[in-house]
Amino acid sequence: MIGRLGIDDVRPQLLDRNPAKAVVGEIVPVSAVVWREGHDAIAATLNVHGPEDSAVAAEPIHIHMRPTPNNQDQANAFFVPDVPGDWTFRVDAWSDPMATWRHAITTKIEAGQDADELYNDFEHGAQLFERAAENLPEAEKNTFFDVAKSLRNGGDVRARVAPALTASVSQLLELHPLRELVTMGENLQVRVERREALVNSWYELFPRSTGGWDDHGTPVHGTFATTANALDRVARMGFDTVYFPPIHPIGEINRKGRNNTLTPEPHDVGSPWAIGSADGGHDATHPRLGTIEDFKALVARARELNLEIALDLALQAAPDHPWAKEHRDFFTVLADGTIAYAENPPKKYQDIYPLNFDNAPEKIYEEIYRVVMFWVDLGVTTFRVDNPHTKPANFWQWLIDSVHETNPEVIFLAEAFTRPARLYGLAKIGFSQSYTYFTWKVSKAELTEFATEISRMADVCRPNLFVNTPDILHASLQHGGRAMFAIRAALAATMSPVWGVYSGYELFEHEAVKPGSEEYLDSEKFELRPRDFEGALERGDSLEDYIALLNQIRRANPALQQLRNISFHEADNDHIIVYSKVDALTGNTVLVVVNLDSRSAREATVRLDLAALGLEPGAQFEVRDAITGARYLWSDTNFVRLEPLRDVAHIFVLPELPAAHRERLAWRDITTYRA
Repeated sequence: MIGRLGIDDVRPQLLDRNPAKAVVGEIVPVSAVVWREGHDAIAATLNVHGPEDSAVAAEPIHIHMRPTPNNQDQANAFFVPDVPGDWTFRVDAWSDPMATWRHAITTKIEAGQDADELYNDFEHGAQLFERAAENLPEAEKNTFFDVAKSLRNGGDVRARVAPALTASVSQLLELHPLRELVTMGENLQVRVERREALVNSWYELFPRSTGGWDDHGTPVHGTFATTANALDRVARMGFDTVYFPPIHPIGEINRKGRNNTLTPEPHDVGSPWAIGSADGGHDATHPRLGTIEDFKALVARARELNLEIALDLALQAAPDHPWAKEHRDFFTVLADGTIAYAENPPKKYQDIYPLNFDNAPEKIYEEIYRVVMFWVDLGVTTFRVDNPHTKPANFWQWLIDSVHETNPEVIFLAEAFTRPARLYGLAKIGFSQSYTYFTWKVSKAELTEFATEISRMADVCRPNLFVNTPDILHASLQHGGRAMFAIRAALAATMSPVWGVYSGYELFEHEAVKPGSEEYLDSEKFELRPRDFEGALERGDSLEDYIALLNQIRRANPALQQLRNISFHEADNDHIIVYSKVDALTGNTVLVVVNLDSRSAREATVRLDLAALGLEPGAQFEVRDAITGARYLWSDTNFVRLEPLRDVAHIFVLPELPAAHRERLAWRDITTYRA
């Protein structure tokens, strides 16, 4: 039902009433269409309530919303949450009699009306300022009383009205507006998580591959202790989260051999996703990795290095998992009495039993919650969830809500390469981060469309842009040469505040198991893969330093820590992509130019949208390349040339924007999710 004044299309808002997403320190833009009858001025206020421990817990903040330059009916504002929790916001519309009066009297004066004709206007204005003075602090009331006195004085009409139009009076009216016909909107929610849910860099490694080689060159099974030693290198590259595939006992029955063969050798270690054996299940560690006490020491070492450990939550079981004996009702039992193994035709996973959540849901829910909290109690605050789109959505909502009741700091990453409805649906019901189709977006058109979508869907989903995974070695990396690895890293690290790298990427590993496949040759999923990282770095045969530089640039530039703020610029070469990000709080601006062709030098004329950078038409400004340190003088039209063997990208940092230019750049339209 419409109120006295119209309030429509309030954003961010999800149609299914789930809360929108944000993190601490993130700019949350709010917009609404406010309208009324006639020509009188209408305005809007954003009211924001925070959780108990926020700076605005006791009293809500009230933010005057501003119109969009090309759409006077759309009001805009933003807020920045300071603590995690559920935040509430509301847009109120109100009649602005002061703005109506100021517009009317200035128009009449410009039309040449004299004092007699304007008598009622001057008196009405004086009464408005006397009323408005009631809203001012005692020390400032005389300012508005003096304006009222001037309006009632005789003399030149322009001189009488001049005090009412000064900048100082306008500022007071913005801080203490005279509001009539106030119409309250509905309360909407934003669920705010800790900052690491959005601003994060991930590194994936297999703990069992950290053992090196013996004197005969044979790989040695790693332990939690050797993994702890490997963390120093991860920390030096500037990563925030180190993610381990499953660290649990691995099944013996139907174990897979090298390259996913069905004929394992006695020494084959199997897939860590075939969880469970006589040594235990999801709440146990692989005996060759170490004990729970050893794992706790690993967590402590990670914390010393400012790293978080993310564990894989893979809800499936090997045929010899304890569940398969103690809880057969967790699975699908076939007519011949056997348990159905996992299939994704034509693929078969004989070493894995999928859970059937419809058989014994209460027991399954309880057991999985117990497992998750077991690891949370050991200091794990992040989980990468394997294939969540193959489990019921209502289960995930229940599990995440249940964990967050006591541990709201826990982050869940959804590994769901699936259709948009399911990808976004999982994000809406509580997943903090989501894998995306970034690995398959390679052309300029594809990347532009992709980055635009993830920016506009920021209230729903936080995309984690992994450049590769143990399952995905994209053709561009197989055939694009070493420069392609730098190109993809530069894109992932700057298009989203959260990105990830799977171990071996820095060594340019690019061989597929067969033509047309995205599986790695000699996949680490089925065998130990120790790597000589230090030797490669000494030989200059590693991308480590470049990755470390990207993470350093991300930390130093707040613009790269925002998701909603990407703008694309024109380049007259389809192999050159140009985009910018601006942080409205600090004025930090980053402009990224990438050559998508890893084999050839490419050049282009770049035409910048200066308004998207917060700059005036015709502006000239210095840009500093954060990669090389080089400085250039740029304007709206510029020439670039990038050579893959020397540099694949510019990451330019622009001069800090003045405060007056920042605010309008935070008014980013947010797409309401359509289920």
